[in-house]
Amino acid sequence: MSGNLGTTNLFLAVMAAASVIEAILMVGVSIAAFMIYRRVTDLVTGLEARHVAPAMRRVNAILDDVQRVSAQLREETERVDHAIRNMMDRVDDTAERVRSNLRAKTSWVVGAIRGLRVAIEGVLRSDSRQEPPAGAAGRAI
Repeated sequence: MSGNLGTTNLFLAVMAAASVIEAILMVGVSIAAFMIYRRVTDLVTGLEARHVAPAMRRVNAILDDVQRVSAQLREETERVDHAIRNMMDRVDDTAERVRSNLRAKTSWVVGAIRGLRVAIEGVLRSDSRQEPPAGAAGRAI
């Protein structure tokens, strides 16, 4: 049995050494992965500081400008709309004043023309109602 135990112990020693080597490799891989993680994190932080942050500042400045311009445009649009409404009200008021003044100034002319027409029609009707002259009375119709 001593031969078997020696062989068994040798296999156990090889397995223990392999386990220790595996453990050392796992620790080394973990340390290497952590170091790579730190480098990548530093690289991303540097890229963000050099490129992303200035780009975000520019984008935010552009958005602020767009917001300011849109607010000014909205104010100007409201101002123009108000001016157009006031102008339309003034045009309507002016048209109504012109219409009423024109009626007031021309109503006597219209009345005079209507009176003249009635008078002419009355004269024409009175002439047609008179009896025909004596020479024409003897004729047959």
